[in-house]
Amino acid sequence: MAENIPQKSVTAPAPTPEAWIKTELARHPQRPYPMDYIEALFTDFSEIHGDRQFADDAAMTAGMAYFHGEPVLVVGNLKGRSLKERVARKFGQPDPEGYRKALRAMKIAEKFGRPVFTFIDLAGANPGLGAEERGQGEAIARNLLEMSRLRVPTIATITGEGGSGGALALAVTDRVLMLENAIYSVISPEGCASITWKDASKKQLAAAALRYTADDVQRLGCVDDVIREPEGGTQMDPAYAMELVNERLERHLNDLKRLSIDDLLAARYAKFRNIAQFYTMA
Repeated sequence: MAENIPQKSVTAPAPTPEAWIKTELARHPQRPYPMDYIEALFTDFSEIHGDRQFADDAAMTAGMAYFHGEPVLVVGNLKGRSLKERVARKFGQPDPEGYRKALRAMKIAEKFGRPVFTFIDLAGANPGLGAEERGQGEAIARNLLEMSRLRVPTIATITGEGGSGGALALAVTDRVLMLENAIYSVISPEGCASITWKDASKKQLAAAALRYTADDVQRLGCVDDVIREPEGGTQMDPAYAMELVNERLERHLNDLKRLSIDDLLAARYAKFRNIAQFYTMA
């Protein structure tokens, strides 16, 4: 007679939340970075260096270029591919002089009536002691103020991570575009889990709760357009991804150029005043 052997119960692992899958895609090391988009979509890029106050931040680039034959300004943060380059660029996290350089370039573009394009893929501004001593908070706040009233069309594109005020300092624009597998949030999921549950390992739970995927953020009214990606992410077919981004940028720029400057500023003001308004129905 066969002996009854107790069966060990096996609990199936919980499925990975979609938000965390997109987080890993947004952080994929082979995903195109802002400079890749600048090199692919713009011609005759001429970089502007320094903030005229402290230094030339290696984590931020800005320069004049041409987009479909029209002179424009492009701005983006720089991450780097190799470990040595990533360390030099502080893993893409700008210092205050980076934001001041970007704003200096934007004011030059405004002077000559050139549209501004920004490309964002950063976990946040550099949180180091030196950055704080040199006025990181003030630099970000100054960008928010000045970008809200730039008298030229402005378009921001979040290509990977859009983290905290560091991303927002480049995204107070007439149009905010976001790639399908990008994320846009006030805090990283690891940071959120550490604060909320005192346990960074609950990052997947935090990712789902933050609602920071492209579709979530669009439903909240924080982005204007979501750009679909090649199957598996932009790293699977960068050339095709660039084509998709190029088409959307051209379309939105043409739409903005139809507006007068006063109408452009009024629409930009209304856009950001109406974000994140919530109503409780009795």
